[in-house]
Amino acid sequence: MPKPSIVEKPAELLAYLFATWPKVKRKQVRTWLKFQAVTVNDRPVTQFNHALLPGDVISVRSDRFAVPKTVLSSGMKVFFEDATLIVIDKPENLLSVASEAESEKTAYFQLTDYVRQGRGHARDRIWIVHRLDRETSGLMIFAKTAVAKQTLQAGWDEAEKRYEAVVEGQLAAKSGVFESDLDETNPFKVRSAAASDETRHAVTHYRVLARAPRRTLVELTLVTGRRHQIRVQLADAGCPIVGDKKYGARTDPIKRLALHACSLKFSHPVTKKELRFTSPLPRELARLM
Repeated sequence: MPKPSIVEKPAELLAYLFATWPKVKRKQVRTWLKFQAVTVNDRPVTQFNHALLPGDVISVRSDRFAVPKTVLSSGMKVFFEDATLIVIDKPENLLSVASEAESEKTAYFQLTDYVRQGRGHARDRIWIVHRLDRETSGLMIFAKTAVAKQTLQAGWDEAEKRYEAVVEGQLAAKSGVFESDLDETNPFKVRSAAASDETRHAVTHYRVLARAPRRTLVELTLVTGRRHQIRVQLADAGCPIVGDKKYGARTDPIKRLALHACSLKFSHPVTKKELRFTSPLPRELARLM
């Protein structure tokens, strides 16, 4: 990366970058700005016409980390980043990883582009720790090293994963436990079944947060992490998630699944420090109540 430069006379940031490092391709300079690699007096700046004053120190860093709540492409927000991991807030209708039908419009692809600062040939990469359904919004963790991925996944059962959902109807009890055996052999739809070699046991704690005449806002804490676990168990309870037509919902007023990964608590894979992140219920989901 270029050595830091001290501004000698007033200028706009992008023009200053072009003039100071003329051998660097202009596309690369714009990429530095886009991915917060440019700092002015140690503060990341992305505004191309940011006004520079004499004495300002301009640096381009390769070890830059996103400022919390930085918004990336497709509406993803970076909640936390260090040399080991990235915690994001994924919007709904975005795949976690590639499918046969879609390879680029995914959280994985766009975060890979982010850590590479738009340099397709770079070797920087990320590792996926867990997944969220395409229709679900909320917090996700990606590792920046293979060792971090292995450590996080090894301790994943101890991590606290909480969700909030707006469901149709009324859950009878204020709190309780959903416990069932899930058959995941169908790639498109999971179902409850009698325990067998083809099922996996699923446990979810729930707590009612608010009630409306035809809906309930419920908090769900995963004990196990099965595919579509929350969606199936709420449907089995007679309260499918709003917008979840696959599992029996009759209403879809906001054209999305009303499920949000709202809280993650886990140990940092290197420092072992407890980390906790919370993401508020999206406004459109809160309005349902």
